[in-house]
Amino acid sequence: MSESAIAFPNLGIHLEHVGKRFTIAGFDIAFYGIIIGIGILAGILLAEREAKRSGQDKEVYLDYAIYAVVCSIIGARLYYVIFSWEHYKDNPLQIFNLRQGGLAIYGAVIAAVLTLIVYVRLKKQNFWLMADTGCIGLIAGQAIGRWGNFFNREAFGDYTDNLFAMKLPVSAVRSSEITAKMQEHMQDGCIQVHPTFLYESLWNAVVLIVLLIYRKHKHFDGELFFIYLGGYGLGRVWIEGLRTDQLTLGSTGIAVSQVLAGCMVVLSFTVIVVRNVQRCRKKSIEKQKN
Repeated sequence: MSESAIAFPNLGIHLEHVGKRFTIAGFDIAFYGIIIGIGILAGILLAEREAKRSGQDKEVYLDYAIYAVVCSIIGARLYYVIFSWEHYKDNPLQIFNLRQGGLAIYGAVIAAVLTLIVYVRLKKQNFWLMADTGCIGLIAGQAIGRWGNFFNREAFGDYTDNLFAMKLPVSAVRSSEITAKMQEHMQDGCIQVHPTFLYESLWNAVVLIVLLIYRKHKHFDGELFFIYLGGYGLGRVWIEGLRTDQLTLGSTGIAVSQVLAGCMVVLSFTVIVVRNVQRCRKKSIEKQKN
């Protein structure tokens, strides 16, 4: 295989030339950035469409998106840098070198939520209603954005020979992400791994479908947002455990994103159950009064 090749041998898919970037007027443009951009745009458009469908002012979401996109990029970078400080402590200026990669989706989500908290206070909007509407666009953007990892040959798991196994030339990936198990099964200078970016993209698409189906049946503002948090977190708990490029808590070896995802699942499940139990009790009391 050439260095630019990517294959899914058990699916019979062999792509000989998958570039990481292309050049226009001497300026390199990374496919990763284009995919992320497409994901952001698709997310904004979907959120605006959902706002219109539910009788909200879609301009409010466009206004919020301008701030959220900027803050989310900063948040994604800060999250990555904080938990990869060993790579930056001796050369802090590299923190600003986004062209070398290093963005974490959890940092983006946290920043987007914090931005929304500030935004609704200034604009006197309903936080939970905006969170319900926005999370539909957010999960769609995440599903698309994960394909940026495909072009970068990153965010993959350990060796596997399952149906979706992905084959990559060793020369195209970072050596720090190659495990002993991969080396043991290496053939012709290539490793065969879990395409965890694909797993997460498909999982996010499923979560999006669930949200779109359930949105007309939600019982309280914020329910869709907690379904998003729990649904995304549930998939991430499993998928993060497969990856070989985990951000860890110091030298503990504990994956930060896996812990955070687990907390999201517990929190979301608890809130949804408690709120619905309260709703049912209220209806029962009102029925008895009548």
